[in-house]
Amino acid sequence: MAFESLADKLQDTFKFLKGKGKLSEKDIKDAMREIKLALLEADVNFMIVKKFIKTVSERAKGEEVMKSLTPGQMVIKIVNEELTSLMGDKVEKLDFASQPPTVIMLCGLQGAGKTTMAGKLGNFIKEKGKRPLLAACDIYRPAAIKQLQVVGGQLDIPVFAMGQEDPRKIAREALKEAQVKGYDVLIIDTAGRLHIDEALMDELEDVKEIVQPHEILLVIDAMTGQDAVNVAETFNEKLDVNGVILTKLDGDSRGGAALSVRAVTGKPIKFVGVGEKLTDLEEFHPDRMASRILGMGDVLSLIEKAQLNMDEEKMKKLESKMRKNEFDLEDFMDQLQQMKSMGPIGDLLKMIPGMNSKAMKGVDVDEKEFLRLEAIIQSMTPEERRNPQIINANRRKRIAKGSGSTVNAVNKLLKQHAQTKKMMKQFNNPAFAKKMKKGGMGLPF
Repeated sequence: MAFESLADKLQDTFKFLKGKGKLSEKDIKDAMREIKLALLEADVNFMIVKKFIKTVSERAKGEEVMKSLTPGQMVIKIVNEELTSLMGDKVEKLDFASQPPTVIMLCGLQGAGKTTMAGKLGNFIKEKGKRPLLAACDIYRPAAIKQLQVVGGQLDIPVFAMGQEDPRKIAREALKEAQVKGYDVLIIDTAGRLHIDEALMDELEDVKEIVQPHEILLVIDAMTGQDAVNVAETFNEKLDVNGVILTKLDGDSRGGAALSVRAVTGKPIKFVGVGEKLTDLEEFHPDRMASRILGMGDVLSLIEKAQLNMDEEKMKKLESKMRKNEFDLEDFMDQLQQMKSMGPIGDLLKMIPGMNSKAMKGVDVDEKEFLRLEAIIQSMTPEERRNPQIINANRRKRIAKGSGSTVNAVNKLLKQHAQTKKMMKQFNNPAFAKKMKKGGMGLPF
């Protein structure tokens, strides 16, 4: 995951600071040196690091910090604020035209993931209640047009293509198509190269002139690190881009591009690709990203993921069943499937404050366990799922054989379900709830 190494190093530094009752100038200087090294190792632009450290150091030596009862926490607060500022103080949303269609032009080097991103962006816009149209203007890369058509088909988004025609002509005709058929948004997938060349830039400038896009978004591969910032500078000089989309932020990238691109180009990061699925696209929240880097979690993003992926009607029914202590194995399977749709469990856990990469070390999150549990439940009859108490020894053997599992695994699942029901029954007990509120269970309520 991007930023993991940076996050670990910064959190070690802050652990040292928080352990100090009072900070000396030497403490701050030592901490700044560690932060500087961590940022440089994360492939953040040197000039940006220099400026960042200077700003943080000046603020950290101020009276507000030195006289604070918890100076270590004050320094962390300053670093958090400056990191947020570095990546952009606020969320930069898409700029939709007052008169449709809104034209969005994607550009970038070959291999950055533009074609897939065109589909992801189209899906994001479609979920907002708008009608997008994708235009296949990359006529050079083998199978690029077919790839866009496949992506569009999976998302039920139409694709405008004219084969190997001149991209300028395709863009012009795609715009006419969007206007005539009443599409809200036209997303143009342009050609890329393995490196920037004059012919590529001339073509992109021509397409820009023809369609007059409301948004020019530069797609950058976060895995390319500092090179990504150099690419952003060149594209911005030629096209005056409106924003950046970082792809592969879920990969093993050092994070330098995300921390540098805004400061170098002055253009905001608008979206980040966080996975391989066509739904794995998020608006970029600088404050939330800074919190993740500093190990403070990202509860808001976690809630949004839950709201997006959880079926509200099913949740209401589940709440009602839980209150009546009627939580059966069909409900349990529903919950497993909805949790899976939110993404890798390890990534979700890291959004919880305190559950950073260091805290997660040694915690074995086996995604396959969900599949095994599903297989066991699916091997049961509907009657068995609704009434687990009828599952005797013979039934357990049949279920184990049918799911490719063991009787022990079936027993474990049934035991977990029984314990869950018992716990729910306790929570519904008024006396138990009263005891919880008074702190009788040893909990800080």
